[in-house]
Amino acid sequence: MNRDGINFYFCVIRYTACMKSGMKKYVIIVQGEGRGHLTQALAVEELLIKSGHDVSAVLVGKSARRQVPAFFYQRIQSPVHHFESPNFWFDRRKRSVNIFLTLFYNLIRCRTFFKSIRWMHHILQEHQPDIILNFYDLVAGLYSGWYRPSQPFICVGHHYWMSHPDFNFPPGQWISRWLLKVNNKLTSWRAHRRLALSFFPAADALTQKIEVVPPLLRQHLFQLKPVRENFVLVYLLNHGYADDVIRWHQLNGDLEIHCFWDKKNVEPVYSPHPGLTFHTLDDASFLDLMSRCKSYVSTAGFESVCEAFYLDKPVILIPTSGHFEQRCNAWDAVRAGVGVYHAGFNFLIQDEALLVHDSKHDAFVHWVAQSEKLILEKITLV
Repeated sequence: MNRDGINFYFCVIRYTACMKSGMKKYVIIVQGEGRGHLTQALAVEELLIKSGHDVSAVLVGKSARRQVPAFFYQRIQSPVHHFESPNFWFDRRKRSVNIFLTLFYNLIRCRTFFKSIRWMHHILQEHQPDIILNFYDLVAGLYSGWYRPSQPFICVGHHYWMSHPDFNFPPGQWISRWLLKVNNKLTSWRAHRRLALSFFPAADALTQKIEVVPPLLRQHLFQLKPVRENFVLVYLLNHGYADDVIRWHQLNGDLEIHCFWDKKNVEPVYSPHPGLTFHTLDDASFLDLMSRCKSYVSTAGFESVCEAFYLDKPVILIPTSGHFEQRCNAWDAVRAGVGVYHAGFNFLIQDEALLVHDSKHDAFVHWVAQSEKLILEKITLV
């Protein structure tokens, strides 16, 4: 029997076992851009397995520009497959997003993405899941629209909150706003439901199949005992901003900084001078340092901001230039009382951030405590 035959044989056995036990079988699809979607997928896989369900495969969208962090492979429990998926195009210094080059670059690679759609159909036909979960991958949305799978297609992401009628966008950038809403529709084409991860509760928008749920945070976070040591933790989506951090620290060397970045082919730990340390992405190390830092500075990714807020850390938000989603994240976080916005790298305003977030912290912790029950009900279609 060849390899495909063996895989099909085991898929049949697993599917039969699922039917007999009443548990459901899932395939998870996740966009590999950044840390947030990956940690959300890890949290859901952990929740499903703990609840007696089966995750038969995890499909990760990748690109040549970014590599999937090693921590994802260390933590994921199900078989992982990769496919080519669209990604942002940044300037030469790896700092700001160029939206027009992003559109052009991805359009000329359409043939590659159509191959990914056909490949995805083959994989899903092989695994025959009961439910497909998509963590904001565009290829998965196009697959759903083109092939119209019979299984429920459930989409999860903070971005869907930005399509909710109650979401308030930052002023200006109408083209970026329109493109974001279009992308939200394409990633969730023919979705059974869209789970909008939000800082705080809001009414569901059922006519748009948007249901508001708490952030998806991994169990390891809840086991941490936060303290405040005398250093600042930084997360950079793009390593081009590292020069800004280095210059700032040269003028303010008394403050210790630990910074996580996405730079390829570097040592796991790099220190350009005493008191400043750069780390490659490692989830356990990141959360450990977050539990001990006195404040957190972020390029406004949703997931890590939620983790910092849960651990009662003052949050300073510095969105990546040209990255409209991050500007929206920062705008929403400031409105929700989660953190403070700053246009450039300044690590000495944590007292201001602390005053902002104190009044909302308890309500956020209560909201997060409902996450496991609410999300499990919605992804198992109870």
